[in-house]
Amino acid sequence: MRVLVTRPREDGEETAALLRARGHDALLAPLLKTRLFDGPPLDLSGVAAILGTSANGVRALIRRTGRRDLPLFAVGPRTAQEARAAGFARVENADGDAAALAAAVPGWIAPEAGALLHACGEETEGTLAGRLEAKGYTVRRAVLYVVEPRPLPPDAAEALRAGDVDAALFFSPRSARSFAEQTQGLVLPKLLALCISPATAAALPGDGFGEVRVAAKPNQDALLALLD
Repeated sequence: MRVLVTRPREDGEETAALLRARGHDALLAPLLKTRLFDGPPLDLSGVAAILGTSANGVRALIRRTGRRDLPLFAVGPRTAQEARAAGFARVENADGDAAALAAAVPGWIAPEAGALLHACGEETEGTLAGRLEAKGYTVRRAVLYVVEPRPLPPDAAEALRAGDVDAALFFSPRSARSFAEQTQGLVLPKLLALCISPATAAALPGDGFGEVRVAAKPNQDALLALLD
């Protein structure tokens, strides 16, 4: 199958390699670009653990602090993998979404231990902080990066118009919305839309695709399993 990969290029290259290993042809079409913020070293005084809800958050975090002694609680396997590669001594994996992470944190640390630092992006909602604060935790948000929209590459647009794409991978509601906006009016009756979450699927139009499938878990492995 020829599969369109819409995630930012730094992650899309990895996804493309995994697709090729499965025998698929990957077409990179990054609809978002991550920009990490520069700034002074982070103030981690009073912080007992770090919350990581994306690999981008970990990448941005390690540019602003050399500390790796604090536990890092990751939303899923990709974020956990990035944290381990960065050298964090203790990494826990909630293997889900923000709700799963909020539910898992009390099993890893008590509210009295200190504040939790959420390494997040500019567009990140405050849902995770709200859930944890309701359980008595203090959460500090450190906005360390922004994800900016990108136009659909010309080669990807041409391949879609020619019907030369079998499936498209969507890793976030934002990328799904961007794709829908940029392909408005284009009929894609044979295209299989593979979505990492129900919210991502909801960001796509109700028709215009051959089929829309949602991953059993909000992670890359589950998303790629939809191709099997």
